[in-house]
Amino acid sequence: MDEQPETVPEPAGGLDRRAELSEFLRTRRARLKPEDVGLPDFGRHRRVPGLRREELAQLAGVSVAYYTRLEQGNGRNVSAEVLDAIARALRLTGAEHAHLMHLAKPKQHKKKQTVRTQQVRGALLQLLDVMDGFPAYVSGRRSDILAWNRMAAAVFGDWSELPPQERNWARLVFLKPEYRELFVEWDQKASDMVSYLRMDAGCHPDDPRLSALVGELSVKSEEFRQLWATHDVKEKGYGVKRIRHPLVGEMTLNFESFRLPDDSEQSLITYHAEPGSPSAEALRLLASWGADATRAGTGTSTPSA
Repeated sequence: MDEQPETVPEPAGGLDRRAELSEFLRTRRARLKPEDVGLPDFGRHRRVPGLRREELAQLAGVSVAYYTRLEQGNGRNVSAEVLDAIARALRLTGAEHAHLMHLAKPKQHKKKQTVRTQQVRGALLQLLDVMDGFPAYVSGRRSDILAWNRMAAAVFGDWSELPPQERNWARLVFLKPEYRELFVEWDQKASDMVSYLRMDAGCHPDDPRLSALVGELSVKSEEFRQLWATHDVKEKGYGVKRIRHPLVGEMTLNFESFRLPDDSEQSLITYHAEPGSPSAEALRLLASWGADATRAGTGTSTPSA
């Protein structure tokens, strides 16, 4: 399992894939203790937290020298079998395993990759409109907000009033004070957003817009900078969000994410409340108020660039 990794130059204008791979492996190794993986701990002083490189290499069945080169970011031609073994040794989640594969074995692109404009299909825009009683929107690469319906504007704010480049969840969560009030568990929302961006960065390390977004948020938000340094990754999924709305009070909403079959970079996110609950009544009130609600929008937006 010890094929020789090779060093590959990085594309310009994006994130450093070698540094990303190195830090991801280091942080995953640091969170494990010998007893977590069935190794004896003889109580020796450890200069750094977590497993030593030689312990991780032993668990994965590779040489220490090989794993060290990989953790230094030199792993372009590493086999999927070796990465699987390392993922098992590190106890990676499914999302973390996929992220490791993206970093170590990135997809081949043309020498000069253009960042295409994100477009939302007309039929999907129509679907957002007919989902009138439930907040729904389409999210794209970098967590850009591409399109939304009237109820999403009523709950989350009228995004049509923002310039297209500011219609981005990470920017809203970390740079807009009103979103700290909107999300009851703002810390969890912030952590999720950074984890989504990390996942995106693994898939598209040469995206200059993503690199610029990360740079801006790192400069303007200490909280973002600290969360980005954890290298945690997560796929968009489903769950519960508690919203503190200025008109109807606190709502508990279930959300679902649906990745689009014709564009894996876009997801439809919907919110709903338990039938008969106070939150369902709050959504009904917002729907009935329409444009009279301070957070209500006027309809589905046009896709952003």
